[in-house]
Amino acid sequence: MQRQFDDLLLGSIELFCMAADLGSFTRAATAASVTPAAVSRSVARLEERLGVRLFVRTTRQIRLTDAGRTYFEQCRNALTQLVDAEREVSGQQTSPAGVLRISVPTPYGHYRLLPLLPEFRARHPHVEVEAHLSNRNIDFGYEGFDLAIRGRAPDDSNLIARKLEDAELVVVATPEYLKRAGVPKSPADLAQHECIQFELPSSGRNLIWQFGGSTEPVDIATIGGYRTSGDALAGVTLARSGAGLFQTYRFIVERDLASGALVEVLREHGGCSRPFILLYPHGRHLSSRVRSFVDFLVDKLRP
Repeated sequence: MQRQFDDLLLGSIELFCMAADLGSFTRAATAASVTPAAVSRSVARLEERLGVRLFVRTTRQIRLTDAGRTYFEQCRNALTQLVDAEREVSGQQTSPAGVLRISVPTPYGHYRLLPLLPEFRARHPHVEVEAHLSNRNIDFGYEGFDLAIRGRAPDDSNLIARKLEDAELVVVATPEYLKRAGVPKSPADLAQHECIQFELPSSGRNLIWQFGGSTEPVDIATIGGYRTSGDALAGVTLARSGAGLFQTYRFIVERDLASGALVEVLREHGGCSRPFILLYPHGRHLSSRVRSFVDFLVDKLRP
């Protein structure tokens, strides 16, 4: 096997990643105990080798170019795997360590994932967890995520999918709204009600409400004067304010239901659920911190 990288080049890659991560040649130099000029020379050496600019430089800041961001994400993943491999082979990582990055939808993050993190870090105090709450799709390779949680299995065959749970759906409203507008007795009655809408980020269409009960599952396209997007918790906030009916996950509103702040309706037509799935790239070496986190989540969230 022909040698591709010498020590100088590997060091340049490390300094480049530090500069990209910290957003400054000076801060990278301080962290690495070298001079800012040494960091600048390392970046220039990489740009000459690659034939592209990695940073846009001004007198006040540096910013990754598109090529620089792609290179940074790939290099960061490679360096992380090298560190993990060294720890595991040398026996230093009997306890998982390092940074774990996970992308999770907003509702699931607030009500399911984030409350579990203190217990995970109590077990593995050397693991730092970066939880990014967003409903958008991500690119594992480009953005450097280790794991993602989503509401459906992707078509991408390069991803491994493990179901965490089936989350039950409920329709809720405040007692005040139901006193004012009446209590729906069947899904057909929703046409006469104010149904809070949530726009799907993937398609821009309103989310279809789902019902089951003793009959076959039924999809209902509801209508209403309130439309939300980006964060499904906005619909819950509107429902809590008496704006109308909203279909959401039971785990989000279970405290409101217990206190009486919200009331569940159409319960005899319930029973439907949507899955939440843990995703990670197929074929990627899983560090001990990622394996530990996957096992922890599956154990805590399985039925």
